[in-house]
Amino acid sequence: MALLVPSMATQKPFAFAVGYKKAATMKSSRSTTKSSIKLLTNVEKLRLLTKAEKAGLLSAAEKFGFSLSSIEKSGLLSKAEELGVLSAATDPSTPSALFSLSLFLLVLGPFFVYLVPEDYPWEIVLQVVVALVSVAGGSAAFAASNFVSNLQK
Repeated sequence: MALLVPSMATQKPFAFAVGYKKAATMKSSRSTTKSSIKLLTNVEKLRLLTKAEKAGLLSAAEKFGFSLSSIEKSGLLSKAEELGVLSAATDPSTPSALFSLSLFLLVLGPFFVYLVPEDYPWEIVLQVVVALVSVAGGSAAFAASNFVSNLQK
């Protein structure tokens, strides 16, 4: 005679709480939207093109020769897709990877300055260069992490 033990994973939770079905529906709809990030919809929600227009970024880019037709002729978007830049914007792990990179770079600068001796002038120049690059790169990675995270919301 076999003993049947019901699994807790197959049991339905008790529906004694008010709004149980509504909460379950909301939770399931969130999980499906997280898996398929709609990049253009999020760009529209954040009104990024309007903000870029008001800031004068589009006219400034055109002054430097970056119009939509020149970007199309140069194949910049296809190159970005080949490098994985566009698909990285929809990857859920990208914001955390960028945040980790920013922390690494922001810690690297002071750590490098502390470890490298200051015996020769070229060592001081190397300290300054590494510190500036790590601060600029860490700040850019942090900003990119926030930007991509907002695009994925």
